[in-house]
Amino acid sequence: MSAIYILWLRQLKRYLRSRSRIVGSLGQPVLFLLALGFGFGPIFAKAGGGSYIQFLAPGIIAMAILFTAVFTGIEIIWDRQFGFLKETLVAPVSRLQIVLGRTLGGATVALLQGAFIFVVCVVAGFRVERVRLVPVALAFMFLIAVLFTAIGTSIASVLEDMQGFQLIMNFIVLPLFFFSDALFPMRGLPKFLRAVLRVNPVTYGVDGIRGALSHGFHFGLGTDFAVLGILTAILLAIGSYLFSRIQL
Repeated sequence: MSAIYILWLRQLKRYLRSRSRIVGSLGQPVLFLLALGFGFGPIFAKAGGGSYIQFLAPGIIAMAILFTAVFTGIEIIWDRQFGFLKETLVAPVSRLQIVLGRTLGGATVALLQGAFIFVVCVVAGFRVERVRLVPVALAFMFLIAVLFTAIGTSIASVLEDMQGFQLIMNFIVLPLFFFSDALFPMRGLPKFLRAVLRVNPVTYGVDGIRGALSHGFHFGLGTDFAVLGILTAILLAIGSYLFSRIQL
């Protein structure tokens, strides 16, 4: 357990020391929130959807978390290229502990980014309608963070090229985000697109955050937790296995 704590703390300190990384990670979610929230807000309201900021904010929070979480995997490639990963792997601790420590550290960093964006959303006009369910929203945010940190770890464990990692991550993460209900409601969509949204894990994460904070759950609290929890466990197992196969 001490190794897990040390690796978690290392990830957190690395993040807190990098002010440019903190500011840079906030840029894209804030741009989406302001440009889409206020740009499409009047159209959304005229269509009978109410406040678009109220609908959009949970999706933007999820966006900040998943992008930050998945790109923590690039640190594995970085550490491999500069020799830091070798020092970690030869330490007298199991690779499972190393994976858990790095995953929890990356998830904590992503959760902090999500918390920052949550504050920005509140300043922009988002209102929490269910204060008692804020811990539930935090639980969904943490599940999203762990899930996508595990995805980043899985991909980084089999790659040695940073550019390749970024290309693959964008190929995976961008479709997952855009083909969820983060930016638009499911009602009124074509059947095939609704089917795509239903098999997308991001949809359940956004629905969990949105349901806990404002609009209510589309799929149900239990369904959202079950889908995210099972997928997180599976991806964490895959990431642990692939990381254990890294050759020094």
